[in-house]
Amino acid sequence: MNGVEVYQQTAVGTQNKGRLIVMLYEGAIKFLRQALRDLEAKDYAAKGRNISKARDILLELNTVLDMEAGGEIAQNLRALYNFMLRHLAQANIRCDEQMIRDVISLLEDLNASWRAITA
Repeated sequence: MNGVEVYQQTAVGTQNKGRLIVMLYEGAIKFLRQALRDLEAKDYAAKGRNISKARDILLELNTVLDMEAGGEIAQNLRALYNFMLRHLAQANIRCDEQMIRDVISLLEDLNASWRAITA
């Protein structure tokens, strides 16, 4: 493992849960912005890979929701994550930039909220 990998692993391992969620949102946003650039460049394979990476993050966020402790908030987040997952699947098939932008906007709103909570 090189120095950068050790740093990244340590950085993730020492973050609190709220900060990890912010990092996951930021990662998904980064992959979707790259997917938009890939779509513009007509690199459809790269677009698909980056959308898949963002979807993987959303799947993980969805999977770790504590539905009992989270109550209505967890239910709303689950519905939103499921919507974004479906939206991205369709965006990937249709090569629809606006659908990708819609999900980026939702993720940015969620990210801003989590940033405020964890600040």
